[in-house]
This record gives sequence, structure tokens and C-alpha cells, in this order.
Amino acid sequence: MTFPVIFLLYWLIPAGRIRARKLFLLAISYAIYLSWRPVAILILLLVTGITFFGARIVGAREDGKRKVICILFSVLALLPLLLFKYGGFITENLSSLFSAIGLNWQPVGLNWFIPVGISFFTFQALGYMLDVYHRRCLSENSLLNHALFVAFFPQIVSGPISKAQELIPQLDSERHFNSEDAICGLKTIIWGMAFKFVVADRVGMFSDAVFSHPGSYTGLTVLLGILMYSIQIYADFAGYSWMAIGTARMLGIRLVDNFRRPYLAISITDFWRRWHISLSRWLKDYIYIPLGGNRCSKSRNYINIAITFLVSGIWHGAAWTFILWGLMHGLVQIVEKMMGIQRLKEGAAMPVRMLRILVTFCIVTVGWALFRSSSIGAFFSLVSRIFTGSGPLILPNIGGATIFMWITGVLILIAKDLKDEYLVRHFSVRKSLPIQVLAYAILFCIVIGIGVLDGGQFIYGNF
Repeated sequence: MTFPVIFLLYWLIPAGRIRARKLFLLAISYAIYLSWRPVAILILLLVTGITFFGARIVGAREDGKRKVICILFSVLALLPLLLFKYGGFITENLSSLFSAIGLNWQPVGLNWFIPVGISFFTFQALGYMLDVYHRRCLSENSLLNHALFVAFFPQIVSGPISKAQELIPQLDSERHFNSEDAICGLKTIIWGMAFKFVVADRVGMFSDAVFSHPGSYTGLTVLLGILMYSIQIYADFAGYSWMAIGTARMLGIRLVDNFRRPYLAISITDFWRRWHISLSRWLKDYIYIPLGGNRCSKSRNYINIAITFLVSGIWHGAAWTFILWGLMHGLVQIVEKMMGIQRLKEGAAMPVRMLRILVTFCIVTVGWALFRSSSIGAFFSLVSRIFTGSGPLILPNIGGATIFMWITGVLILIAKDLKDEYLVRHFSVRKSLPIQVLAYAILFCIVIGIGVLDGGQFIYGNF
């Protein structure tokens, strides 16, 4: 069932029939999830049930066992994620460890499939239960509300990660069709499509080729491939987030914004205020602050930052590259805090800002190269190729038309971010309705004309 049909059927249900609308959205959410891998829905249902009943029990307790019960249900909720996403990684490393000390015992492998979106819906459901424990919200009485909160179809694959107190009241309210919401949602979807299909999938053809066989290309080509992966992962993930946010907005539901021009950040600390905002918030609320946050000694604060970004790295994937990527971001933020350069000083000149943006982007790009590499060894081979692969820049198997499409996509991304960061913010530019309609019509035609409409899945769908 395509979204226009879902949109029409949803708004045909009378506004007063709140339960009917929720049942419809839940049925659609489960039907979409079943279309990926039917057996995976058992994991979704398990996590939903554990966090619903766990929160009910934790919310009703007042005795000293409340914390123990919360920990028990949290472990149970995380268990599917640990088994399906990290089981193979754990057993492989245990096998290597046993071999290193002369033992021949081989642990049983756990190389199962990874249910799509498992990291996202697990963190969302777990965050709700922890909010109940910390008295930030009451436990939900309706299993329907909780099930829809966990499985809401626009966000289940790649977020944004919502809080129950933000999303459930919207799902449980009487909403009437609002043309402003529908138009705003449609515009957001079009931008998401442009970022995904015109930018990410176009530059991804080049970056994927370079990362697959870096030894086949010159150093300049490898360097460009690494830069293009930075563009690809941003456009891919931001594109999905905007499509999810726009889809929900057309149904009268507002999701948290997930990106705010991260490549215009002036520090790595600032980057994480702009990149994957819903995950950054989750890590802050449920990892960083419970560890003590910054209300402790400096050394303890640095440890808290390192642990938080270690968790971030592990959340992204079961590989040492992700772990080192997370620790790298944590270490740079610790250095920034030591030097007092997390923010830009008042009155700083534009050249200083531009230099800070450039340095931050370079650090982030090196991190993305590690993030994308299949192993730590592959990362070092990739980087070394930049300095040892002599020769001119070569664009492999790319014709003139494809180069034009590629450049067009990148320019669209740069223009949008610069406009949103500086033009709209400082000059409050307003367009007339005819100009807006024309602009979005042109953008949609670009998506249809040069977008890779049969491109691969979203990168963060793997997480």
C-alpha cells in the first residue's frame, strides 16, 4: 500500500474515532514491517511486550526492589539486540581469544539475521521504560498506544528516536486535517527525496567503488571517494529522516528534528548537537547524565564522555571500526573541553568560523572513513593509498551526464544547508506562494529526472 493511499484512508476515518485511527496505523506499521522479513516481527513484539509490562510493574512499585526490577526488564529488552546484532561479533572475538591462548574450543556462532531497525525501536522502547522509572512520565495503560509508539511506521527503520511523552499524546488525540501540516510535510518529503535519490545514491556509486577496491585508484581518487562518503551518509540519513518527519507531519503528527546542518559545525561537540539529534539526546538522557554528566570532577566528566561515545559506537554496529569511531569522537570532545573550544567565542570573525568548520569537517570525514571501512586494516590501507597512489584524479566508469547529475546533487545539498544556516536565520527571507510552488515543482522534477529511484536501502537501516 503506497503512502497516498494510507494518507487518504487515514483521513477518511472520522476524527472522533481515535481508536480506529490508531488500529489502522498499527496495522499499516506491522504490515510494512512484515514485508521486510516476516519472522522479525516476533522480535518487535517481544521488545514491545517486555517494555510495556516492565514499565507497568516499575511504575507501580515504590519499594527498594524497583531499581532491580527496572534493570531486569532493561536487560530483557536489550537481549534480542545483543543476540541478533552482536552475537556473531562476540563469538568471533571469543574464538580468536581462545586461539591466542592455545585453546581449541570454538563457541557456537550466532550469525543470525539482523531485524531491520532493531537498534532504533529497542532504544525507543527502552527509553520509555527508563522515563517511567525516573518519573518523567507515567506508565502507559494502553497496550495499543505503546505498540504503536514502538512500531510507528515512518520512524521504525531509522528513527528519529522519539520519547513517549512526545509521541503518545499525539497518537491518542483527536486530530483534524490541517492543510498547512500537509503542505509542510509534503515539502519536507520532497527535500528528503532529493537528498536521498539525487545526492546520496549518486555520489554513493563513486564512494562505494572506491571503498570496495581502493588499490585500483589513485590517491586523489581515493581522497575524493572518502569525501563523497561524507556527503553520501549525511544525505542518505538526513533524507530518510526528513521523509519520516514529513510523512508523520502529513498525518498530523510531529516528530523531533534529527539534523541541523551538521557539516557547518564549528567543533565535534557542536557536530553532535546537529547530527542524529534524537540519538544524541538519548545518549545524554540515559547514559551521560546517569553517569554523572558534567556535575562531577573533570576527570570523571571525561570518563563519562568516553563511555557515552563508546556506547554510541557500539550502537552503530558490531565491529571494532564502530567502537574506535565512537571512541575517536569521544576523545576529540574531551580535548575540546580541555582546551575550552567547544563553542565559538562571541564576536569571532567569519574567517575563524570558516577555519573551525573546515577542521571539524576534516575530523568528521576521517571518522567516516573508519566507520565505512570493513576492518581497521582496511582503513589504514585506504588512508595509506592517499599518499602512495600517485597519478591524476580519475572518475571511474562515469560519463559526462552522470558527472553533471553528481555535481547537481552536491550543489543542491550545499545550497540548502547554507541557505538554512545563514540566509533564513539572519534575513528571514520569505517567498511568495507561487515562487514556493515553482521551486518545489522544479525540485521534484529534478528528483524524478536525475534521481536514482531504484537505489539501495538506507544506510542507517542496517543499524
